[in-house]
Amino acid sequence: MSSEAVGRYMPPVVTLDDLTAMMAEDENHRYEISPEGVVSIMPPPGYAHAIIATRLMVWLAQGGVPADRIAQAVGLRIPGRDGGVGGRIPDLVVWSKAQSDGVWLPVADVLLVVEIVSPGSEGVDTVTKRSEYAAAGIPQYWVVDQDAAQTVTMHRLDGERYVARATMPLAWVLNTSLEEHDLG
Repeated sequence: MSSEAVGRYMPPVVTLDDLTAMMAEDENHRYEISPEGVVSIMPPPGYAHAIIATRLMVWLAQGGVPADRIAQAVGLRIPGRDGGVGGRIPDLVVWSKAQSDGVWLPVADVLLVVEIVSPGSEGVDTVTKRSEYAAAGIPQYWVVDQDAAQTVTMHRLDGERYVARATMPLAWVLNTSLEEHDLG
């Protein structure tokens, strides 16, 4: 089913269960919803995007993060400031402990979310999600650009907002230890 066909049958108020059903019917797109109810439809990531996520995942695993605490493209329940609940699918998530199986996992144990910016997702990845993840209390948020250096901007939660603490090429990040990033 295409995203156009899914949209034709979309209920007036979309829930996380609705998003789950939509994704089951449309394997060509990823669906997310903000805590305020704004639905985003995105194509699946490309090869370069997947390689960046894989390189970070391997670095985390080699650094000692257990495999059951790292996941690519898993849904997170994002609580809103006004009581609403959204669903975001970060490109990479690191938890402090293993999680129970589910489609939309809670953010309580999340240590880090990583978003790899794809063409067309710049605003959502660098502004909207950053604000939502900060409001949800996620301690670290990294954004990776798909430029020649694959630039990583690392944000740390300071009160209720993120502060950029470092910007460096992905190759440099991969030559650091997890302890340098409070992930060890």
